[in-house]
Amino acid sequence: MKISKLLPVLIMLVIQACNQPVNTKIGNAASTELNSVSPQPVRTVFFSPSPTETVIPSLTPTLSDTPTITITPTITVSPGPSITPTFVFPVVVVNKQAHCRYGPNIAYLHAADLYPGDTGSVRGRYALSKWLLVKFEKINYFCWVAPSVVDVTGDVNTIYNAEIRLPGPSVLYKAPQDVTAVRHGSKVTISWSKVKMTSDDDRGYLLDIFVCQGKGYFWYPVALDDQNQTDYTIKDEKGCPALSGGFLYTVEKHGYSKPVPIKWPEPQYPAKKISEITRK
Repeated sequence: MKISKLLPVLIMLVIQACNQPVNTKIGNAASTELNSVSPQPVRTVFFSPSPTETVIPSLTPTLSDTPTITITPTITVSPGPSITPTFVFPVVVVNKQAHCRYGPNIAYLHAADLYPGDTGSVRGRYALSKWLLVKFEKINYFCWVAPSVVDVTGDVNTIYNAEIRLPGPSVLYKAPQDVTAVRHGSKVTISWSKVKMTSDDDRGYLLDIFVCQGKGYFWYPVALDDQNQTDYTIKDEKGCPALSGGFLYTVEKHGYSKPVPIKWPEPQYPAKKISEITRK
């Protein structure tokens, strides 16, 4: 028989079998067995990360032992540009024909001729006289002038005192030799050996000395005109806080020799005073 003819018959048989009643005993046993062998549901395990601890903030304030430091900002004041005043030297105008000299006294060598209208500026003054050290516009060096020969605009008291700077020392002539100073009461005589110079160069000698007269201490610059004048006498008394003394120079037209210090004699008492001291 062909399978196609048998297929409807087989289907009918299966339907009938399904409609037959089931034996209770067999059914219960079979049901129990079937339940015992029936597949159990698969337990699915889900792995989760460890629970995170949630920290609940406390409502109770916590006191801190560390003080709070408040930093006050420093305010830096930046100064503006400073303005430095420009110093103005007093100005001089020559009011008569005169000499400008290498020192602050007529005893010093002539340095330049001055004429009315010559202008310059004051750069120094001398502590022991009123002479001014001036830079004249027509001269490329400084020289000294008497205040009486110039008209000044400005305050000379704002100017510093200046030192005397003599030209030299001379390379043509030596300084005086055999210099001595001898006292006769209140008179001191200074003497030295002659320095031979040509007549063209000869400007004599300069004594730059300090002496005590009437308890006053005086500066005495003395010019001796030629090489043949080899001594000079000056009054010098006791009673001053400073010692008398000074220097001697040879002077030639180009400048000065090196200074020679004068060994000054101490003041002497008159003979009568000496006898009175001796009796005591």
